[in-house]
Amino acid sequence: MSQNDHGQRPDSPRKVSQEDVETGSFVDHEVPVDALPVPLVDKHHGLHRGLSARQVSMIAIGGTIGTGLFLGTGRSLAQGGPASMLLCYAIVGFIVYITLLLLGEMATQYPVAGSFNAYATRFFSPSYGFALSWNYWFNDAVSVASDLTAAQLVLQFWTPWHSWVISLLFWVFLVVVNSTHVRAYGELEYWLSSLKVATIVVFIIIGILVNVGVNTEHHYIGAHYWHIPGAPFVGGFGGFARVFVTASFAYGGTESLGITAGETKNPSRNMPRVVKLVFWRIILFYLISILLIGLNVPYNYPNLSNKSTTTSPFTIVFKEVGSTVAASFMNTVILTSVLSAGNHALFAGTRVLYGLAVTHPNPQAPRIFSWTTKSGIPLPALFATSSVSILCFGSSFIGSGQLWGWLQNIVGVSNQIAWVSIGLASWRFRTAWVRQGRSLDELKFHAKWTWPWGPPFVVFTTSALIIIQGWSSVIPKFSAVDFFSFYIEIPIMLFMYIVWIALRRLPGLKRILEDSATETIVDGGTSSITSIVPKRVLWFDLVDTSKVDLYADEHKDDLVDRIEDQEREQRLKGKWRWPWKVYYLIA
Repeated sequence: MSQNDHGQRPDSPRKVSQEDVETGSFVDHEVPVDALPVPLVDKHHGLHRGLSARQVSMIAIGGTIGTGLFLGTGRSLAQGGPASMLLCYAIVGFIVYITLLLLGEMATQYPVAGSFNAYATRFFSPSYGFALSWNYWFNDAVSVASDLTAAQLVLQFWTPWHSWVISLLFWVFLVVVNSTHVRAYGELEYWLSSLKVATIVVFIIIGILVNVGVNTEHHYIGAHYWHIPGAPFVGGFGGFARVFVTASFAYGGTESLGITAGETKNPSRNMPRVVKLVFWRIILFYLISILLIGLNVPYNYPNLSNKSTTTSPFTIVFKEVGSTVAASFMNTVILTSVLSAGNHALFAGTRVLYGLAVTHPNPQAPRIFSWTTKSGIPLPALFATSSVSILCFGSSFIGSGQLWGWLQNIVGVSNQIAWVSIGLASWRFRTAWVRQGRSLDELKFHAKWTWPWGPPFVVFTTSALIIIQGWSSVIPKFSAVDFFSFYIEIPIMLFMYIVWIALRRLPGLKRILEDSATETIVDGGTSSITSIVPKRVLWFDLVDTSKVDLYADEHKDDLVDRIEDQEREQRLKGKWRWPWKVYYLIA
């Protein structure tokens, strides 16, 4: 058969160009998968949708299964005991799962940069959104420092040598990876997270074996460590309450699913899948692992958690098998998890700062942070976020264990504030949706069973946790440093709120005062002075749910999205549908 002038067979499908995608000059069912153009790139730079469903799923797991689980559980066990640890992690896990469903509704409908920070600004209060965004950016920046500090703790298992050198090398590596392309970040996170998931599965198997007698002492442990003096609740109510903040630190990262929404392919399909599937895996990994830790490691194990060091319960359990190689392997995995968690925090913090700079119509950060490379990387935001991690080097002076504990408290409370904010934004979003008469069927993802109690439940329960978890810093003896680490986030949020609302209100107040006396012309040509009563300046800016625009930024599936959906449906109906179902379930 002859070829046309372009060297293409007349009956072969025409390749779709970028112009076709932008103008819409195509017919969906006539476009084969291999005719797709390269992924869409914003002509004016901006972020790229380069993260696949499998990468987003693993990012959610990788951002959560990290230092909080591998190291934080040691601190939780030492401070609260096995029963407090299991209960607190279960309670916080349920709260975070509801929070994730609420976030999923908004992130699927409006997959924008900045995520829940943007939703708080849009649906609740611009000033509160400003304070929240800067607070969460600081949270991510401190998380990088926390993870680099944790690396020093992990390295102490092998050598007391200057571990800050490794922290510095890790920092350089993370900055380089995040400076290339979002796919590089996603791929690194995918494989590191896969390693962690596989290791936890192995840990669960080994933990069961150690408990039933396959250990160095060759005896059945059972629930013996739950009945030693001081257990299972260590430190009374204060010890129990204190575990909440370490649990919140451990679960932190799930809310950043929304931050990846702005760079996720086909968010209408992928975001709901990630929300519904990922967290069940996290609950499974966390609760079973924590139960086994509490059964196999006594709360008073030497050097489990103190000012100078923190030992991972995972490493202890692997050591109980009687193999030094197994313990070293586990410690190596923990070190890679530290790298993964730092990678995740640096990515999230960079995107939050970028989201602040592109907030419309009033940017909430300097415009320089909105600049991106052609690859879609906001370099100025990346460098600003990574620079804060210099905090990790403070461990040389005050002790890695002590510093990591303080950073863990700060990040944990910041995570809780984020969850409260998601609840507030969802509450107002749902109110606006119903008040403006839009059908619930229009929601791309609808968590029906959380209506209407979901948002108030998250707001009130998490607020209660923030208040009570600092109990041990006040009773029986006041500790200024611990109290500071538990509650410093609250005055910072209040200060940032007042700063932004003042910046927005004071120009208007000045104009009102200047116009309080105005010369007017009356009939007959004479002039008089009319006193104008100044309008009251409001120091809050709650969004009017009856007027907020619910159509702006709604995601419309493009050609790439529709082709991906068609390809998926064909696979699930074809000859190999069962292998594909398993693949989509796992990946």
